[in-house]
Amino acid sequence: MVRRRTAVPFLVLSLAALPAMAQPGRNQGVTIQPGEACPPGMTEVRPRTCQAPTLPPPSILDYRPRSTLVAPAHPVPKAKYPAIDFHGHPTSQLGSAEGLDELGRALDGINVRLIVAANNVPGEALVRQTALVQASATMKDRVRFLTGIDLRNVGPGWAERAVAQLEADVAAGAVGIGEVGKGFGLSLKKADGTRLAIDDPALDPIWQAAARLKLPVFIHTADPQEFWQPIDFENERWLELALFPNRRYPADQFPPFEQLMTERDNLLRRHRGTTFVIAHMGWHANDLGRLGKLMEELPNVHTEVGAVLYDIGRQPRAAHDFFVKFQDRILFGKDSFQPEEYPYYWRVFETRDDYFDYYRDYHASWKLYGIDLPDAVLKKVYFGNALRIASRLPQSGWPK
Repeated sequence: MVRRRTAVPFLVLSLAALPAMAQPGRNQGVTIQPGEACPPGMTEVRPRTCQAPTLPPPSILDYRPRSTLVAPAHPVPKAKYPAIDFHGHPTSQLGSAEGLDELGRALDGINVRLIVAANNVPGEALVRQTALVQASATMKDRVRFLTGIDLRNVGPGWAERAVAQLEADVAAGAVGIGEVGKGFGLSLKKADGTRLAIDDPALDPIWQAAARLKLPVFIHTADPQEFWQPIDFENERWLELALFPNRRYPADQFPPFEQLMTERDNLLRRHRGTTFVIAHMGWHANDLGRLGKLMEELPNVHTEVGAVLYDIGRQPRAAHDFFVKFQDRILFGKDSFQPEEYPYYWRVFETRDDYFDYYRDYHASWKLYGIDLPDAVLKKVYFGNALRIASRLPQSGWPK
C-alpha cells in the first residue's frame, strides 16, 4: 500500500500583505484580544501574541510534512473476512466477459467476495448485465445489481409505470433499489416543473412497493454540509471545492442542507415498514450523535460507510463505540471502485494503528486512526448485515 502525505492547510499571502512589523526578518509579534483571531498570515505563538513566519509560507498543495512519529504500522491489504461491497460502482467491467474477469481478479486481491452494483440501472440494461454475470462460471455469485428508479417527470400515471418497472426488474434479478442519487431533492423536477421534494407523497407507491417486495432502498441525499458553506479558509473542504467547483451549492440555486435532511427524515419516518440504507452515513459521520438519534428512532434505517472514512478514522474512540452500538445496522460500502483504496478501510476497521494517511488529500487534511472493531462486529459490517436486509443476495458459504 502506498503511504501518502496529507497536505496541511496554509494561507498563501504575499509578503506585502503582512503587517509591516511582522514581515520576514523582523520576527515581531502582534497582540490580539481574548477571542480574536490572528491577522491573516500570522499564527499564535504565545497566548494572544501572533507572529508571521520568517520564510514564505507554502501553499496548501505544497506543504507535505514527513511525520517523525515512530509507531507500529499494520497495513491490511485484504479484509479479514470476505466482504460485500454494498455501494459498488463497477462500470466498464460490466460490459464484457473480459471485464468481469478483470473485476474478479481485483476483488480477489482485497477479499471482496461480492460487489453490489449500485448504478441505478433498470430495464434492458439491468437484464443485459445480469445475463452477462450469470453466464460467467466464476462471477455468477460475485456480482448483484440494484435497480434504478426514473424520478424525472413525476406526475399523473408515473407511479403505476414505476411500480410495474420495479416488479419487472426484481423478476430480472435486482436485489434492491439504488443508488437513488443526490439529484433527488437537489435538482430533479416534477412534470409540472416544480422541485421534486424527497418526501413528496407522489412517490409513496414506490416505497410501499419496496416494502412489499422486501427490497432495501439505498438512498444518497445531499452532500457534505460544507458544500453549502462559504468557501473560505475555515471550510474543511476548501481544497475539494476549489478543485471541483460543481460541488458547490449556492443558496440561490439549491435548497439548504437542513431542508434536505428534514425531507429525507420525513420519508424515513413515513415508511417505517421499508428498509432504507442511507449512503455515506447520511453525511453525519462528523456528528455521530445526530446519526445515532436518527437510528435509535427509526429501526428501519441502516447506513453504509462509503467515502466517509476520513471522518470515521479521525475519531477512533467515538467511532468504535458507535459501530459496536449499531453493529446490526452498518454496511460496508466503498463508492468509487478503486481497488487500491479499500485497504485503508480494512486498516481503520481492523487495527489500533495511530496517525496514518488517508487516500485522498483533498478530502481531509488530517490523519487516520484504527478503531479496532471486534471480530463479531467486523463480520456484520463486512457481510452479515447486507445478507440479512437483502435476502436475494447469495446466502451460502459465508463465515459463521
